[in-house]
Amino acid sequence: MTSVLTRRTVLKTAALASTAIAAPFVRGAFAAGKLSCGFWDHWVPTATAPLEQLCREWAAKEKVDITIDFITSNGDKDLLTMAAEAQAKSGHDVLQFTSWHATGQAENLEPVDDIVNAIIAQNGAATKAAEYLGKSDGHWIGVPTGYGSTLSPPCARIDLMKQLTGLDVTKMYPAGAPPDQQLADNWTWAFFLDAAEKCFKGGYPFGMPMSTTPDAVNWVGTMFAAHGVQLVDLEGNITVKSDATRQVLEWFQKAVPLFPPTVFAWNDASNNKALISGQSALIMNSPSAWAVAKRDAAKVAEQLWTFQPPKGPNGRYDTGINRFWGIWNFSTNKSAAKSLLAYLSTRSAVERLVNASQGYDVPQFAKLNDFSVWAEAEPPKGTLYNFPPKGDTIVSVTGYPAPPKIGVQMYSQGTMCKMIAQCTQDGRSIDAAIDYAQSELEGFLRT
Repeated sequence: MTSVLTRRTVLKTAALASTAIAAPFVRGAFAAGKLSCGFWDHWVPTATAPLEQLCREWAAKEKVDITIDFITSNGDKDLLTMAAEAQAKSGHDVLQFTSWHATGQAENLEPVDDIVNAIIAQNGAATKAAEYLGKSDGHWIGVPTGYGSTLSPPCARIDLMKQLTGLDVTKMYPAGAPPDQQLADNWTWAFFLDAAEKCFKGGYPFGMPMSTTPDAVNWVGTMFAAHGVQLVDLEGNITVKSDATRQVLEWFQKAVPLFPPTVFAWNDASNNKALISGQSALIMNSPSAWAVAKRDAAKVAEQLWTFQPPKGPNGRYDTGINRFWGIWNFSTNKSAAKSLLAYLSTRSAVERLVNASQGYDVPQFAKLNDFSVWAEAEPPKGTLYNFPPKGDTIVSVTGYPAPPKIGVQMYSQGTMCKMIAQCTQDGRSIDAAIDYAQSELEGFLRT
C-alpha cells in the first residue's frame, strides 16, 4: 500500500509536534521535508563543527534534508541577512539572533513558548537578560542559546591584586568551592574604586573602556544596575533624574582619572591588549583575553583569575552578549524547526557546544552552568571556574528595564557612557549631564 503525505496530514503533524515538544519529531514513511538553518559563525574556530554535527545527527534520525549556513558577523553580514530575509519573507527556516534583534523582529517570528517552557522545566529559570531580550508581548519569540552567548565579569591579575590591594581573588572566589562569603560581601563597587586607586598608583591601572563600544557599555551598565539606576522604567517613563544617578556619576568622577587616559577612545580590543601586555591589573571581559594570553603571554596567563562582578546597593550584576535561535513565521517547516531547536537545547547537546567553545559560551539557564570545562581550564587550574554566574549574581543587560525599542537605542548610542564623558571630560556638571541624557531619551521615545 502506498501512503500519500497530504497537506492535511502535514498540518495535523505540525499541530501535534507544536504541543508536545518533548516527544520525537513525527514523520511519515518518506523524508520529513527540508530545513534550512543560518547560525552565527562563532569567533572560537572549534565551536562550529560540533553544532553542525548535532544538526546532522538530528536530521539523519528524523529523515530531514537539512542545509546549514554559518554567517559571519564581520561587516554585519548576519544582520544584513536577517533584514533581507525579514523583508523578502523568505530564506532560512531557523536563524540566529543577537541580543536586541529578536525583539526587533518579533512580528516575523514564530512563538516558541512550548520549547522554552520545556527547557525551563528541565534546566531551571532563564536569566533576566534572556527573558528581557527573548520575549515579546508575554511570549518567547526566540530560544535562548549558550552558543555564542557570553558574559563580561572581572578578569584580574592574581599577583598584582594581592600585592597592591591586599585582596586574594583566588580565595574570594576559589575554584571548585563556594566563595569566601566575607570577602565576596566586601567585593563592592566602593572597594573596586579603592582597589583601582591603589593599582593606578602602583602603575597597573584597571583597563576599563569608557567609549560607546559594547565592552564599555556592558560594564558601565552593570555598575548603574548595581546602584538601582534606571534611565527609563518598565512603562517607558524617563527616570534618569534621581539621587541614584547623581551618586553613580559622582563615583565615575572619582574613578575615571584612575583609568588609562585613552579609555574614551578604546575599542573592544583595547582592554584585552592592556591585560595581555601586562599593563593592567584588571579588566571586565569574556575569557578571550585569557585565551590569547595563554597563547602569546604565558607568564601573564598564569596569573589571571576570572570571578564575579562587584556588588552595589541594588545587588551584583553581570552582562554580556545574548543570542537566540528563532523560527521565521513564514518558515515552511516549523514543526521540524521546533524539533531541532529542542534537540539542540538538551543538556548533552549544550555541554558539547560549551566544550567546543573552550568555555567561552555561557548557557542562559540556571542548571546549565556546572560543566567541567570551566573547572578544568588552565593555567592556572580553575581560572574560569567562576566565569559563569554564581551565587547572588544577576545576569541583566544594559538598558533594562526600558521597553526594548528604547533600551536598544540607549545601548547602541552608549547613553550612559556619554553622560560620564560629559561630567568627566567636557567640564559639565552632573546636573548638566543628566539634562543631556533626559533630552536624548526624549528623542528616543519619539522615534
